[in-house]
Amino acid sequence: MVFVGLDIGGTKTAVSLGGGDGTIRKKKSFPTHGKPEEVLERCALIIEEYQKDEVVQAIGISCGGPLDSEKGIIQSPPNLPLWDDIEIVAYFEERFGIPTFLENDANACALAEWYWGAGIGSSSMVFLTFGTGLGAGLILDSRLYRGVNGLAGEVGHIRIADDGPMCYYKRGSWESYCSGCGISGLYKIATQEERSAKEICALADANDPAAKKVLEKSAAKLGLGIAILIDVLNVERIIIGSIFERSEHLFRSIMEEVIKREALQASRESCAILPSGLGDELGDLAALGVARDGYQRSTHNA
Repeated sequence: MVFVGLDIGGTKTAVSLGGGDGTIRKKKSFPTHGKPEEVLERCALIIEEYQKDEVVQAIGISCGGPLDSEKGIIQSPPNLPLWDDIEIVAYFEERFGIPTFLENDANACALAEWYWGAGIGSSSMVFLTFGTGLGAGLILDSRLYRGVNGLAGEVGHIRIADDGPMCYYKRGSWESYCSGCGISGLYKIATQEERSAKEICALADANDPAAKKVLEKSAAKLGLGIAILIDVLNVERIIIGSIFERSEHLFRSIMEEVIKREALQASRESCAILPSGLGDELGDLAALGVARDGYQRSTHNA
């Protein structure tokens, strides 16, 4: 099987050619500048180049939401301000005659981790993005769970405190504590200084008291939210990306203390909490995972 994956982000777009085994054979990327139709045309030209040497079975697209995966429409993501109701799946299917599939980035990352990363061999797992925002992709009973209208996994919106930075439309959301937005906001509340989450983690590593206190709060709320997921979903694995993956040592011990206190013993003891297993390749493999999942579903239902 040969797939193409499009990872469309606010700053760059990557077009990868890969196999069903998770190998990336070719990759080209470029800044996501200009009108949507210009970005799509550039992607299409790269795909045409790949087709000279390979027969592509499916195209997968990973993009931040909101989007409608069933209709194949990107609906004004905040990091893509010009992308208003872009019928991206129809564009590529009409141009190439190849089945094309669209998922939000959390779902796409969950598929990649399940196929090729820290989720291999599990039948149930949750992927938490823990990046700029906080979202989840849910693999339940060996399939991606999307929900009745594609909004399953919006865990960043769950209220986990009475206050905190304004993230995901309210103060006190899980995203207010466990995301780049939240960590930066907590640090600003504490110090009146603006810093990125990456900078705050570096300060904590250097024993900065304010940074350490902020990350202790974040780690405690991470554990509290994970305990809820463990009790509700009873999954085998919870895999965490981005900030946690890079700075696990700043979160792990406090997170585990809270999970031990809050989650049911039998459920927590059967659930492994792991960092992403795919590292810097996660975004590219996420898009290829969407292609593989869509191809398998379409051929199974044929």
